[in-house]
Parts: sequence; structure tokens; C-alpha cells
Amino acid sequence: MQEIAVEFPDNFLLIDLCGEYDRNLAEIEKTLGVQILRRGNQLAIIGEADAAAAAKGVLEALYRRLEEGRSVERGDVDRELRMGSGEAQVEDTGDQLEMFKGGRVEIKTRKKPVEPRTDAQKAYVQSLFHNELAFGIGPAGTGKTYLAVAVGVSMFIEGHVDRIILSRPAVEAGEKLGYLPGDMKDKVDPYMQPLYDALNDFLPGKQVAKLIEEKRIEIAPLAFMRGRTLANAFVVLDEAQNATSMQMKMFLTRLGEGSRMVITGDRSQVDLPRGVTSGLHDAERLLTGIPNIAFNYFTAKDVVRHPLVAKIIEAYDADQ
Repeated sequence: MQEIAVEFPDNFLLIDLCGEYDRNLAEIEKTLGVQILRRGNQLAIIGEADAAAAAKGVLEALYRRLEEGRSVERGDVDRELRMGSGEAQVEDTGDQLEMFKGGRVEIKTRKKPVEPRTDAQKAYVQSLFHNELAFGIGPAGTGKTYLAVAVGVSMFIEGHVDRIILSRPAVEAGEKLGYLPGDMKDKVDPYMQPLYDALNDFLPGKQVAKLIEEKRIEIAPLAFMRGRTLANAFVVLDEAQNATSMQMKMFLTRLGEGSRMVITGDRSQVDLPRGVTSGLHDAERLLTGIPNIAFNYFTAKDVVRHPLVAKIIEAYDADQ
């Protein structure tokens, strides 16, 4: 056992570092198996040498965030615990495409900066910026769609693309909903709601509505993509496991000049009729190895929702 004392000069920032009812400290203690005691403007970390050193690194990284004027939320603590704090800081060049030289990854949006919490998420974000076509494949809750929309918003803000186009197949998840009331938008909006939720996390609500009205942001079912050429756009196809092989080929061939395309899906949640091959499966089989097409994979370890979600996914995987 070893005790390490870490001093933090600003008591107000130290309060934010500890969190409400010291919940941030409790999370670090639980994850790393250490004990953290507060003594004035110092935190004493008691535990095995490696664990205590890791806790010190996490605390110092979170304190640096606060010194930079950023907040420390539960997700930030989780990210530091997963990824460590030994990464070199990268100067802000003002261009998101120049940020990835081995340092911290941060996606800038109008509402808040977004940072990957796991190594797989970091590699995925880098892939989205560096490849014209990228796939994100893995279980629910791993941030595939959320990070893709964040990157799209960032590239739109910085002028790398003129439009954001978000799409998903309008397939019912094992239920028959019958005829839905309203016009075409009313009928398809329930299927598209996760995409609206992600957008509203990164852009003010009024701006989202204005951009949708101006057709600079489009949210549409996959079936509406036929016959289009999507130039100078950031295009996301979500829930791609529910696209048929023909739909996937149709969508992939929409890619135009100056565009980037992201395909996300979970192979374990196919809602297509029995006997219909998933387009995501075919695309993975046919396109692996082609230059400028990246495949990024996630596991239960990359789940960033409630901790129970990861355990649920692992239980189902083990059963299969």
C-alpha cells in the first residue's frame, strides 16, 4: 500500500473536481480500488502503487479540464478512467482535421465539446475524419451514431461540408404498428427520433429547425435516397443492419464529390424478415480491404450507457 498526496491550489475548482457529495471521487475509488481522503486543498490517495498512480493521473487530468474552463461530468470521469491521462496535449489549430497527431481527441459542436471515452471510440472518430467512407459496427450504447452525428456537425460548422444528411431504414423492431396518422413526415418521424435527439445535443433547437427548413440538414428514411447524388455532404446511415443488400448498394453509390459517408449498425439486432440478408453483412464481406473505406468495431467494453447495459450485452453474447 502507498499514499500519494496531490495538491490543488484552487479550492473552488477542487469542489467541482470532487463532485456533488464527492461522487467523482467515489467513482475513482470504486473503479481503481483506492481510497481518497480530502485534507484541505490536498487529496490523499491510498492504495497499491499502480492504482494510486493511476488515480493521481485521473485527478490531475480532470483538474486541468476545470482550469481550462470546462466542466467535469460523470462521463468525463468515466472517459479518463477508461483511456488514462498520459496523452500529450495538442495545440488547437482551429481545424478539426489537424487535431489527430496522437493527442486528445475533441469534437467541437455549437453546444458542447464531445470527447470519446474509449480507445475504440477514439479510433472511430479519427477514422470518420480521415476516410471518405467509414463503418461503425458494434452493440447498442457504444456511441456509433452519437459520435458520427457529432463529427458531422463539427465538419458542417467548419465549412468542410455544405449539408448533413441522416438516414435510417424505417423498419419496425419486431412489432406491427399498423397505419400511423398524419402526413409523410408524421409517419416517419418516430423512426428518425434518435437522429433528432443526437442533433439537439449538438446544436440549439432553433438552429436545428432552421437548418432543416433550409434543407441544410435532412433526416429521411433510407427509401428516400434512391436516385440522388449526395455531393459536399456528411451522410450517416444509422441502423444499417436493417437495410437489405440492394438498399445498401443503392445507398453506398449515392456518395458524391466532397462527401463523407458513415454507416453504423449492430449485427445482433437485425429486424429484417426471416431469410432476408442484411446489407451490412454483405457490405462488410465485400468492401473490406478497399482503400479509403474503414471498418471500426466495438464491443461491450465500449458501452457508455448505464453500466448494466454492458453486462446485459455480455450475457446475451455468452448465451449465443
